[in-house]
Amino acid sequence: MTQGLGALRILVVDDNEQMRTIIGTVLAAAGVGRLFYATDGRHGLDQLMHDPVDVAYVDYEMPTMNGLDFISRARALPGETRYLPIIMLTGHSDLPRLNAARDRGVNEFLAKPVTARDILKRLESVIMRPRPYVAAADFFGPDRRRRSPLGYAGPMRRAADNAGVLEL
Repeated sequence: MTQGLGALRILVVDDNEQMRTIIGTVLAAAGVGRLFYATDGRHGLDQLMHDPVDVAYVDYEMPTMNGLDFISRARALPGETRYLPIIMLTGHSDLPRLNAARDRGVNEFLAKPVTARDILKRLESVIMRPRPYVAAADFFGPDRRRRSPLGYAGPMRRAADNAGVLEL
């Protein structure tokens, strides 16, 4: 996965300086070319306006503007920016929070505490296995269904689904 990472521009939005450092250090060590940082969703959106990015890691809970509002506003932006792959960082991966982020248009989740492997796995997922985007009257974001012949082993797996069509 390291080939081509030097061309990537990644935004890390988290109010916790230590978390920004962890994510940034892992991504830099993997060869990511440009990293941008923001302390809350509002500053993250400002960053998107000044420097286009390829992927964003965004914390769920932040002051000023939380991750959910960041996702909603990013998905409402004009042009290609609305297709930005967003990986949600959360210390609370309960079903209502996951559904709320999914319904706003998040691409992937990363539960805290994070590992280097998981940080890179989510990045690989949004780059190598992107889902098509859906535009509906009340939703814009990646298709909520996952299709895989190997199945999806994530936290939201639908046990009754033998066909491989899964929802996040």
